[in-house]
Amino acid sequence: MVTEPVSEPDAIAFAQTFKALSDPVRLRLLSMIAARAGAEVCVCDLLDAFTQTAPTISHHLKVLRDAGLITGERRASWVYYTVVPSALAALSQLLDASAMTAAADA
Repeated sequence: MVTEPVSEPDAIAFAQTFKALSDPVRLRLLSMIAARAGAEVCVCDLLDAFTQTAPTISHHLKVLRDAGLITGERRASWVYYTVVPSALAALSQLLDASAMTAAADA
């Protein structure tokens, strides 16, 4: 977005990502999972941080999965989540304000 306009397909994908992140619960969930630095996080470890019910948290996690921000693997009765590093890298690159400064200085 800094050096050239975002293509239509990329804009659609980024809009879906931002829509998934537009809810404070989902943003916190992503942050909690990402804070584990690539380690898996059991949904059972996420539930206590929220007042919402387990089904509501599961719904929010599904939205994040559908947006491609996290992956989940079911083991017995629990699901373990990890972030998708490439998805976070794409968001980071899109929002990198330092790249705007570098482009303006060039």
